[in-house]
Amino acid sequence: MDKTKSIVPGSKRRIEPRLVPRIVASLDRPPDRPPPPPGPDGEGLNPRLAAMLMAGRYYGMELDPAEFAADDSRNPPSAASLSAWAQNAGLWARAVRLRWRHLFHLQDAGPVVLLLKDGGAGLLVGANLEQRCVLIKDPTAPEGESPIAVDEMRLTKLWSGEAVLLRARRGKAEADIPFSFGWLVHLVLGERKLLRDIGAASLAISALTIFPPFLVMVVVNKVLIFHSYSTLVLLSVLLAIFVLYETLLGYARRLIVLTVGVRIDALLNLHVFNRLVRLSLDYFERHPAGETMSRVTHVQKVREFLSGKLLTTFLDLMTLCVLLPFLFYLSAVLAWIVLVCACLIALVILAFLKPLRVQTHEVIQSEINKHAVLGETIFGVKTVKALALEPARKALWDLRLAEAGEARLALGKLANWPETLVTPLQRFMSIGVIMVGAYFALSDTTGYMVGGLFAFMMLSQRVSQPLAGLAHLITDFEEVGCAIGEAAYVLNRPLEADAASGGLRPKFAGAITFDDVTFTYPGTKRPALDRLSFAIAPGTMLGVVGRSGSGKSTLTRLLQGINRDYSGYIKIDGSDLREINLRHLRQSFGVVLQENFLFRGSIRENIIAGRPGLTLEDVVRAARLAGAEEFIERMPGGYETYIEEGSPNLSGGQRQRLAIARALICDPRILILDESTSALDPDSEALVNANLQRIASGRTMVIVSHRLSSLTDCDQILVLEQGELADIAPHHVLLERCALYRQLWAQQNRHLQSQGLRHGSPAPAVVLAREN
Repeated sequence: MDKTKSIVPGSKRRIEPRLVPRIVASLDRPPDRPPPPPGPDGEGLNPRLAAMLMAGRYYGMELDPAEFAADDSRNPPSAASLSAWAQNAGLWARAVRLRWRHLFHLQDAGPVVLLLKDGGAGLLVGANLEQRCVLIKDPTAPEGESPIAVDEMRLTKLWSGEAVLLRARRGKAEADIPFSFGWLVHLVLGERKLLRDIGAASLAISALTIFPPFLVMVVVNKVLIFHSYSTLVLLSVLLAIFVLYETLLGYARRLIVLTVGVRIDALLNLHVFNRLVRLSLDYFERHPAGETMSRVTHVQKVREFLSGKLLTTFLDLMTLCVLLPFLFYLSAVLAWIVLVCACLIALVILAFLKPLRVQTHEVIQSEINKHAVLGETIFGVKTVKALALEPARKALWDLRLAEAGEARLALGKLANWPETLVTPLQRFMSIGVIMVGAYFALSDTTGYMVGGLFAFMMLSQRVSQPLAGLAHLITDFEEVGCAIGEAAYVLNRPLEADAASGGLRPKFAGAITFDDVTFTYPGTKRPALDRLSFAIAPGTMLGVVGRSGSGKSTLTRLLQGINRDYSGYIKIDGSDLREINLRHLRQSFGVVLQENFLFRGSIRENIIAGRPGLTLEDVVRAARLAGAEEFIERMPGGYETYIEEGSPNLSGGQRQRLAIARALICDPRILILDESTSALDPDSEALVNANLQRIASGRTMVIVSHRLSSLTDCDQILVLEQGELADIAPHHVLLERCALYRQLWAQQNRHLQSQGLRHGSPAPAVVLAREN
């Protein structure tokens, strides 16, 4: 019976092992010789990327080669970079090293990408247990070609064991899990191996901590009483050895704790940033940037708690569990005294938890209000300077500062009470225990109680600190709970549809259809778009006009997938917009807004933002198309000219042309210009408008503008009135049949109609001062 198993997608027939000459030639090729060019179906694509694409399709995921970030463009893609690519796309992936025998255990695990020594790749899609061979599919072969059977000798000749395992992600993705204390615990427990090492080192240190006090007890009870110098020397040597081991273990434990802290900090900040960038644009438009930054910075308190106080306290508790039995062995009465004091400290702190929690919330809220004023003033400093608003902003800052100071003062006064009440108990745990122990030592007839008292004193210092720390941990936990709540207020907001998840990834031609689309912004009753329907063919230059508030910008927001809770259908090339992968959708668009943000860096880096693999030739081509090449070449550094934050070294027109170049760099099929020429001077606007025909070549353009004169060359002009479609037609047709468009055109060209009807006033005389 043939036990060959196939996991080729869509294949139900049994595949007979056979050899294909082209694949045999690949296996016989020396490792240092490059693979042949890909086949026609994957022409120009690296075979390793082609193999990953095939494996991703098996799980219903279409990987985008443009999103692959290569470690080094001169070398074939590594297993780690391929794994990261698949993970970013929403798959579970691991870069592994396998042996021949492992391949037979993976025959039912889905396709496995095998990375060959020569830079090529193959897909493991099955195995034949009887003939001891595996089924390999060539990713560059024509679609539908059957896999071939390869034995161990041929495969190991070209394959060193590198592979990439893939499967669909189970459960929620890491970035989709809500930010909570439970998630933080899961994050810490993810470092089990390092935590196990820390625990082992802590137990060893705790065990070594026991011996010095007992050695001191022997010194007091034996050496001092019997004057034994040889015993003293022996005990001194043993004590030195214990101290040396404790020092080395302490160094190792602190190093591991530091490593765990750094790893937790990195994972925590990665999670926070991933959640932030996936928040909807509506959130950022409705919340001040200063408020958001203030709430998110509370994550640092959480990090300090996890990698600092929490970890240290639990390590001390391990020490407590080891030392506490020895305290009872030395003196049960004194040990009970220490425990009772620790319990009383915990009760005092628990009694103040609720009022401290309320006051902590007030402090946090006052700090948020303060940071909101600061952030708003910094982001709007140009307006503050232009309108001389410094006194008003300073008065508002003083008010928020006073509120924050009062709240902190009230919290400090309240927190001072538990500290005051527990101070006598803490002192009694250290000094009072000595007094009680001295009383027992005076009544001891054997004389050995003195040495035991010394040992108890040394051990109790190690025990009282963890007990007090555990009591204070309750207060810290409440504070961290408030910090988690503030950060969760931002991070647990509804996220955009996962850009890395599934969804259609069609190749756009540019046809756009709105079918009975109605959209209303949250908190309003009047629709921004009301039953809007129209359609344009690929390559159409569409102008969008209307009065302020008519829904022009809303239309472009819906096209970009910023707002998706609309009724009706928006289709691109027949595909429902809500079914298209969000990242793929936005990467296929070029968008230029009225106010565009330029990042700190060179002009070249800003133009290729998001497409770092592009060359300088691509940058120059996009700059020339946007009309930016002229002023860039006049700059001292050319394309390497550094742009400061806020781009003060560029004019408004220059910033706008760089934004247009940035939108054109990826050659989008659909280009959206939302009032993109409103900030340009007449010369720059004329230059961009002159290039519009070249820019529009081969792509669909949606141009939103108040200046109707810049839209006269559009194929179609969409006229909106209060969110409804008033008309759609070319310029000359609208002038004849659309009253609203005709009115807007007349308002903007009134000066042309009245030209020549008025007598111009004489020009003022210019008097030139004569030189003496």
